Amino acid sequence: MKRFYVLLAAVAVAGALALWYAASPKPRADRFAPGAAVPPPATDGFRGFTLGSDTAPVEVTEYSDFECPYCAQFAAVQMPVIKQQLIATGKVRWRYRDFPLPGHPYARMASHAAHCAAEQQRFWEMHDQLFFNHSWAQTGRDPTRRFRQFAERIGLDLGAYEECMTSGRHAGRIEASRLEGERLGVNGTPTFFINGRPYQGSRSSDGFKAAAESLIAAKR
Repeated sequence: MKRFYVLLAAVAVAGALALWYAASPKPRADRFAPGAAVPPPATDGFRGFTLGSDTAPVEVTEYSDFECPYCAQFAAVQMPVIKQQLIATGKVRWRYRDFPLPGHPYARMASHAAHCAAEQQRFWEMHDQLFFNHSWAQTGRDPTRRFRQFAERIGLDLGAYEECMTSGRHAGRIEASRLEGERLGVNGTPTFFINGRPYQGSRSSDGFKAAAESLIAAKR
């Protein structure tokens, strides 16, 4: 009889734990796992992340996906030159917008990691970690631990980063950005707009330099 009551108590404890787990916030791996429900878009008017002067005569808007190999190549090869020649010189302001593609299962998680880094003024540092160390995107495995390593590498408060990732609070902004791109006709990444118009030229740093300088010359 005593054994029966011990077993009954164990079942009751297991049931209570199951109820607690069901009611508790889902870990980030569930929130951003492949096939997870897409959140409604945020309505806070967030316009992405920028580099460069607010008074720059040319603005480039990039719609990008952190899991996209072409975006990674652009970020690693062309973007450093663009920063040096166009952004640092005050000619261009660069705006980054999220456009996670449906075929990339961890793109939204990567975007959210970058947004969480932005809470600590480290968006562009996380941007570079995600793109410059792009092997995470080729494994097909959950990159949660890898992203945490990136967060540690760029000096984030890891407790705050983990809380942000668990909360999923920026998921709506990411979806709003994707829908904005969709309305503008974006269907692949990276896609660029220069001063609000689709850019169809070369994606090389020389191509952007020529386009920017042509627009600047036309305003003189």
